This record gives sequence, C-alpha cells and structure tokens, in this order.
Amino acid sequence: MTTTPTAAVHVTRSTTRLKPDQSRVLLRPFNHGDPQRIGRIIARIAALSEERAGALLDEVCADFSPRHQGIRELFLERFEQLRLLVPMAEDISVPRRLLIGSYFMSEYSLEAAALFNPSIVPHPDQTGLAEGDLRFILSLRATGEGHISSIIFRTGIVHADHRIEVETPVGFLTEPRQIPNVRYEKALFERKLLELRLTNEFTYRVMNKLGESFGLEELRAILESETKQSRLLEGMGLADLTVARGIWMVAKSNYEVQFQPEQALSERVLFPATPSQRNGIEDARFVPFQNDDGTLRYYATFTAYDGRVVLPELVETSDFLRFRFITLNGPAAENKGMALFPRKIDGRYAMLSRQDAENLYLMFSDNVHFWYERKLILKPVLPWELVQIGNCGSPIETDAGWLVLSHGVGPLRRYSIGAFLLDRDDPSKVIGRLEEPLLQPDQSEREGYVPNVVYTCGALVHKGELIIPYGMSDYATGFASVPLSEVLAAMV
Repeated sequence: MTTTPTAAVHVTRSTTRLKPDQSRVLLRPFNHGDPQRIGRIIARIAALSEERAGALLDEVCADFSPRHQGIRELFLERFEQLRLLVPMAEDISVPRRLLIGSYFMSEYSLEAAALFNPSIVPHPDQTGLAEGDLRFILSLRATGEGHISSIIFRTGIVHADHRIEVETPVGFLTEPRQIPNVRYEKALFERKLLELRLTNEFTYRVMNKLGESFGLEELRAILESETKQSRLLEGMGLADLTVARGIWMVAKSNYEVQFQPEQALSERVLFPATPSQRNGIEDARFVPFQNDDGTLRYYATFTAYDGRVVLPELVETSDFLRFRFITLNGPAAENKGMALFPRKIDGRYAMLSRQDAENLYLMFSDNVHFWYERKLILKPVLPWELVQIGNCGSPIETDAGWLVLSHGVGPLRRYSIGAFLLDRDDPSKVIGRLEEPLLQPDQSEREGYVPNVVYTCGALVHKGELIIPYGMSDYATGFASVPLSEVLAAMV
C-alpha cells in the first residue's frame, strides 16, 4: 500500500487492482444477416450427411464446453429461436438442431477493452468472517467489442486492518433468464405512457381491455388485435403506429430477469437487453436502500445508451438473483449521473442529479419511477473542477451529514475525485466541501482508454475508514481508503 497526504487527508492506495480479462467470454446469439442469408446457411448445414454433422457437433462441443456451462442446451435454445426459418424443422434430428444452433452463436469478450467505474455495497451474507471483517459486493462496468458495456460483479472482503481482498472470479459467464410472467400495474403503466406522451384514442382502446394488472403476452395480443382492427376500419395512421410501438417499447423496457442460486455472483452478467440499452449499460451506482419497514433493497441508477441518446434508468434487487429493470420518467429524468439516497427523507425519495452536464442538483419524489423538479445545490468553482462536476455514487450517511463523493473535470480533461457534505435533515444545504481532490490520477493510473481519469460510482464506510473503489483511466479498477474523520475535518 502507498499513502499519499492530500492537505490533512491521508489517502492509502491498495495494491489490489482489477484489470480486464479477455478470456472471460459470454456465449450470445449471433445474427448473420437477413432471413434469406440465414436460410442459405441453414440449407448448407442441412446438406451435410448425418455422420458428418454428428462428428462436427462433437468437435464443437469438445472445443467450447470447457468455456461454457450447458452448451448443448444453449445450442438447442438458439435453434428454437430460428425454427420459423428452418424448413421441415420437426423432421430434423436433435444433433443437427444443435449444430444449426451453434452456427448462430458467438463468444463475446465482456472485458476485452475495460473493467472500471465500480460501486461497492455490503454483501447480504456476512457469515463466516473474522471479527472486524466486512464482505462486499462490487459492481463493475465491463466494456467489450463495439464499446458495449454491461454490469458484472465481484465479491471480496475489507479486513479489519482495512486490507482489501477481491475473490478470484469463476471461469464461466452467464446471462439471466427473462421472467416471462411479469405483471404490470395498469395505473403505473398508464402514468408512464402519459409522461412519454403516448396517449391517444388508440391508447385508451388498448388499456381499457386490460385488467388492473396484466402480462406481456396479454398486452401483445391486444396490441395486435387493435392494430389489425385500425387497419381494417380506416387504415392505421402514423400517430397510432407510433403509439403502438411506444407502448410495446415501454413494456419491454420494464422487465425482470432471474439468475439461478447455483450461479456464483461473479458468473452473473447483466447485458444490454432493450433498444434503449443497445450500446451499453453504463456506470451503475448501487446503494442499499432502507425501506419503511426496515428491510433492505438494492437500487442502482445507470445510464442506458443506444448509440445516440443517453437515458437514466433504474434496476432493483433484493438478493442479486432477481433483477427488475425500470424506466425513469418525468422531465427531470434526463442526462447522466443520478444517484439515489439510501433512505427516504421526510417520507420522500431523494436523488442527486446533473441534468445540465455541469452542476449538481437535488430532487425529491413520492414515487421512485417519476422525477419532476430539481434544485441546484452545487456549481463548479474550484480549479480542478471548472469544466463540470458530478456525483460519484449515492450519499453516505454520517453523524456529521450526508457525505457525497464528487468528480470534477479540470485542465486537459483530467478527472479527480472530491467530496462535499450535505445537511442530514435538509440535504439541499451544502455544509462542507473539500477544496482539494481526495484522488487524482497518479503516474501509474494515467494511461488507459481515456487518459487522466479517476472515477467511482460508489464507496462505503467500514470501521471509520472510507473505502473507495475507483476506475483508472477507463481501463482498470483500483482501491483507496482514507480515515473518515480526516475527510470531515478537512471540509471547509
């Protein structure tokens, strides 16, 4: 470890570092192009003799099974997705079905480019530890081919002496199964449509045929029926077609996925799954949120990116097995860097935000899905942050107030990590601020995909020590710790 004083604050950098591992690959569907080309590929596979097809399947499975669990099941599942394009599919033998499926899958190296921008929360399971140790869950942004980002996880321990240990990840990677029977609350769904201006006579006809709760297939059937009816009666106009597509997209963007308990946490991957996430799920800020009844639920705000537009979205879980993805609505749900407070304040959800890409704002809401008004609380005024400031994760509650790690952008687009303090009862009041950064990129951290950057999506306090995992130049991840008392004492 190395200790670097920053004014009266002594920051200790851990020797523990996480670098991207290109050998960690995920097996994903691959589309070779239009249906005509897919048909030609399938025809060539079908022309192989049964003996040749069986030998080729055995060869593929022998080569790739050590890298993926349940590879035959995945091949068969992929074949079923292509069944409509396969002539006489029911007459094809199981081995040839598996072989066809294998031709339409590929390996994706999740960490090919980077492993960075972490957040850290206490693990729900704290059993079997030595006195003074804390087990944690680390979420990370993994970036691969095409600069597509996904969320992956690690587990580790902060030891009593503040030493940080990250457990070696398992060799396999697995996507969750989307839960098919998710129910939507009609009132909440209608409110989302209203916020998105997806309401007209077509909307009312669709929603009036649904119950107080409904499933995705029910919605699909009614949308298809009303679309067909509109075309028969008067020809479906562009407005109705836009609304129909919008309703379906809202439904598909609010979904749930499930991992299996036997899948290790480091095996689980949350890969982009909706049009709004097409080019990445970026910079998740996880926070353990205390419900009104005292139970915990983990929320994470993240940036969904489709290649052109960035949108803030939300994911929630109670066990890191089942995840629910939620669209955020309202005029204040825009841009990047939203971070939820770990509990309600005066009976309302509270969130930090940065809608204008420069300043920090505070928002309150009665519903975690909807955000309307914002209040400016902090502007960039210090030399190391004059370009812009933003939060570096959810506020941390201390006796002195809400501690917020921030990032600031200075000369030559250098990102540094700072901190400020908000009043516990009225977090719109800034009651303290560090004049100098806690962390700036040192010589070993300056090189990467984006040089001269240190950035975190969330820290925690353990036994008086502030533990900060942080991304290094958008490439790898490091860890630092600093006495909380020193951070608070240095506030002005």
